[in-house]
Amino acid sequence: MFDRTAGSYVVELLKDWDVDHIYGMPGDSINEFMEELRKEEAIRFIQIRHEETGALAASAYSKLTGKIGVCLSIAGPGAVHLQNGLYDAQKDKTPVLAIVGQVSSDLVGTDSFQELKMESLFEEVAVYNRRVQNAEQLPDMLNQAIRTAYAEKGPAVLIVSDDLFGTKIKRDKVLTSSAYATPTIRAHEEDLQDALRLLRASKKPVILAGKGAAHARAEVLAFAEKLKAPLIASFPAKGIIPDDHPHNLGQLGQLGTEPAEQAMKEADLLILAGTAFPYREYLPDDVPAIQIDVDPKVIGKYYPVLVGLVGELAPAAAWLTANLKDKDEGFLLKYQKKRSEWHKTLQDDMASVTEQLQPQHVIAEVQEILERDAVVSLDVGSVTLWSARYLQLTDQQLVVSAWLATMGCGLPGAIAGKLAYPDKQVVSLLGDGGFSMGMQDFVTAVKYRLPMILVIFNNQKIQLIEHEQEEMGNEATQVELANIDFAAFARACGGEGYTAKTRLELKDALAKAKNSRIPVVIDAYVEDSDPPS
Repeated sequence: MFDRTAGSYVVELLKDWDVDHIYGMPGDSINEFMEELRKEEAIRFIQIRHEETGALAASAYSKLTGKIGVCLSIAGPGAVHLQNGLYDAQKDKTPVLAIVGQVSSDLVGTDSFQELKMESLFEEVAVYNRRVQNAEQLPDMLNQAIRTAYAEKGPAVLIVSDDLFGTKIKRDKVLTSSAYATPTIRAHEEDLQDALRLLRASKKPVILAGKGAAHARAEVLAFAEKLKAPLIASFPAKGIIPDDHPHNLGQLGQLGTEPAEQAMKEADLLILAGTAFPYREYLPDDVPAIQIDVDPKVIGKYYPVLVGLVGELAPAAAWLTANLKDKDEGFLLKYQKKRSEWHKTLQDDMASVTEQLQPQHVIAEVQEILERDAVVSLDVGSVTLWSARYLQLTDQQLVVSAWLATMGCGLPGAIAGKLAYPDKQVVSLLGDGGFSMGMQDFVTAVKYRLPMILVIFNNQKIQLIEHEQEEMGNEATQVELANIDFAAFARACGGEGYTAKTRLELKDALAKAKNSRIPVVIDAYVEDSDPPS
């Protein structure tokens, strides 16, 4: 029988779950837990300057690694700040654990200082949302929270009054285990046969692959090659499906390419591979469809499918490939020619000579220094459209707030990327609007010596919103941003900062940044050009 604090059990269980760092900020409703973390060297506490950064970083870490990301906050305001990052994890279906402090257990319900009704606060966002009532429950509820986060691919919230962490408990038997057994899901052969019949009958099949292809890249590429099908990637799958693969026509939708849009309109069979692509207007009007996904809830959710294959993408694609006969490649060749013409147009854009620096020039120069296994953290805004169009990813990992599309995700993603992969290059592409939403945590990257390159597309406005307002026929309103000297800010935080107003200045700054051992901000002043459409 062991007589230890409940908080010490939490630390041991977190290690059992392979948690090696936590994002958070100390405070008066988590101080007992902070004392337990202080004594533990195997779990690194990353002190962020805003809890939103911590939650977004935890979400990004999970997207990059598949492991659970963990964040910590005090009661009241700290808990409120977590919401954006937890919704990002929920919408992008990735496991995160939020340990949230609460006022002392004997004060809960008395409207004490900083007390909020936490269970209600997190009810909509969390896949697991519980308040620990007594210290004896804490270890088992922690296991359940993490297991649920993995099983349901979303954020789990454990609310704990701080005095419970410091309470000693006796455990003479282990009630739960710190383990999650990953299920293996296979599609029914009857459904595979139905899909095969559709594939054999098609003349113009198109594959739309999503982030479900992350662990099925080789199988999806082999499937496309055997089917002689053009391959289109949803934006979260950029880089999972290599941009340089000869079947890849690029992205679809607002972030998409002309060849992808045209091929989709001409398709006589749509294969949705690991994606529940929601933008119906970019999909064919009325063609047969096959959807492959491990989640039965999304089969036919956004497009009426004839055959749903509920199972993992890799074995399903491999089975179909093995049972297919070679198809005619006329449709594919037509779109490979269009693809080549499209890429030449992009290259011409990036090579153009203009008086002012263009967004595509910035991407072209970043491409020159981008290492093949780099992590690219992308913020949300017009920079997303420029990157979707011009950035070429092959073996790099892209992390972005895809479904929630929250501005300010670029810096937290870069912090998470460097903590996940210390030996890899980390590059973040951000707008001036997105970076300024959470720029205070650049000093976090400096504090923990996390080398990264942050490239800010500075047009001194929220350009995407301006574009949307004008497209609606309205006059652009309140989109201009007061300018900040981001390079000076970076230096003030202890990092490196460079200003680039010409392509030569940008090239020189990127060369210095690539060899730097501390975080770098490059403030690239770009012309106010309409985002690609």
